[in-house]
Amino acid sequence: MRYRQSSDLTRCWGRPVSSDIRAMTAELASNPDSLVFLELGEALRRRGQLYAAAKAAVVGLERHPQLADSHDLYARILVDMGHLQQAYDEWQATVELDPQHLGAHKGLGFLCYRWGDLDGALEHLELAVAADPMDQSVVQALQMVRGAAAELTEAPEEPQQSVFQGLDGAHHGLLLFDTRGRVLGGGMSSHLGEDVSRDVAAYVSGGCQEADRSSRILELGDWRWMVLEGPGGSMHVSRSPSNTLLLVARDGSVPSGRLAVLAKRAAEAARQWLEAQQP
Repeated sequence: MRYRQSSDLTRCWGRPVSSDIRAMTAELASNPDSLVFLELGEALRRRGQLYAAAKAAVVGLERHPQLADSHDLYARILVDMGHLQQAYDEWQATVELDPQHLGAHKGLGFLCYRWGDLDGALEHLELAVAADPMDQSVVQALQMVRGAAAELTEAPEEPQQSVFQGLDGAHHGLLLFDTRGRVLGGGMSSHLGEDVSRDVAAYVSGGCQEADRSSRILELGDWRWMVLEGPGGSMHVSRSPSNTLLLVARDGSVPSGRLAVLAKRAAEAARQWLEAQQP
């Protein structure tokens, strides 16, 4: 599924997208409160001038923080720049201001689908269809996600228990998944005992994509592992040459050094299991 925003917003001032950018820039400079920043930012985005587009959007946001369309514009620019988590936050702000905002629900549906969160994608795309039942791009996207969700429901459960058999936390503290967020083995539970494996895999895989992008931009090379610490505990995330991700989660009483040891043991078990799956 590819995200595309309706061009209606860019025509709201009676000019096509190819309007003279200099004229719009001059108008905004002479009147910083003007809503022309919406069209200017969109025109710059479509021309690939993303940093200039972002600058125009930020200027508009500072002047009109309660305008839903200003957050929507900035979110679309952030997606083009690869800042997906920031775009997600901006679209969340959009729907808080306008719960029926078509563009925001389209964008959130796109991001949820990309991160493997089919339930979230379905929710937002259904809201987008409710906002505009005639938008065929949304209707087609919703049909595709429904089909993917149906296939996932009908697919037989994989023998996940065998991946980390014999290791502490095999079913509630160790999780093996691919870079698309598809769970391959192990399990993850909330403090209420609920199975949150799929949600965690989708969220962490999205975060790892951002880590990949940051590493490329900063020319740091490929990352191998990372440790995340918080009030509720710690997580050790690592990846293997087989393009899979391993998450080890423990409460705050487990020191980071011990977490690394557990991750190493789990990685070896995952490696053996993956090799056994090869034909």
